[in-house]
Amino acid sequence: MTDKKSVASARAGLITRNKSFTSLGPFFSSVSTLGRIKNDGLLPQYYVKDSHPAIIPKDIFTQVQEEMVRRANMFSGEESSKRRVYSSKYALSSICTCSRCGDIYRRIAWNNRGKRSVVWRCCTRLEHGPSACDAPTVLESELQMATVKAINMVLKCSDSMQDVLKENIEKVLMEDQTDGKLEKLNAILDAKQHELAQLAKKNEDFSTLADEIDELREQKQEILVEKAQTEGYKSRIQELGELLKKDCSELTDYDEGMVRNYIKGIKIFDDKFTVFFKAGIDIDIQR
Repeated sequence: MTDKKSVASARAGLITRNKSFTSLGPFFSSVSTLGRIKNDGLLPQYYVKDSHPAIIPKDIFTQVQEEMVRRANMFSGEESSKRRVYSSKYALSSICTCSRCGDIYRRIAWNNRGKRSVVWRCCTRLEHGPSACDAPTVLESELQMATVKAINMVLKCSDSMQDVLKENIEKVLMEDQTDGKLEKLNAILDAKQHELAQLAKKNEDFSTLADEIDELREQKQEILVEKAQTEGYKSRIQELGELLKKDCSELTDYDEGMVRNYIKGIKIFDDKFTVFFKAGIDIDIQR
């Protein structure tokens, strides 16, 4: 029998990769002289806005694209040379890094002389020993409390943090050049696609032009990924800003949901933790 959980996961993956579920309906042009063929992007493709009710809001769709890119491109270690597999089991998985070698920390259930505890250890040290990296082992309870303290510090300084968030948004808007890049690339792509259509109608060879279009599509995809990351960053800033506007009480216990929503990473030192928030705020927590 097929695992229901895996089927549901596959369906969710299909939905989160298909832009049609955001209320954009596809409309494709085709070359009539070649008969009815699938247009994979060699010719102009269009989306009809609001052609049907959205299953996924556009902002959520953008955040999902950003997260999928992050999970698929996880590298750690010196010069980001080690590829690591994303784990979603714990909120702290894949976001804790070693200040010495740059590798990620992994959760370990420890049994030291009959005393059981849960700790986080540098992957380089785990795989190659202390001679490769002598990074400290951290108790899970200490790491969790560092996130509690960092979140509480942000909540305490809500007014000053609002100013920081405003500055971060202004900086992102000034540095964001993706719309201009897309506009220029789309103009070139549109011209190439129409040129290809003319060659196809004349039954002339268009293989070289098709290769150029494929290369342009790859460039466009890279820009779209960059745009998704920028939009995701702006969303994170706005989400934290909304949280700070609320009259939130300080955390007393570790909160997995808060960590997943607001914390981007944690760098582990001998004497401190540096907690990086997705909204561009960094907090040092002394050990």
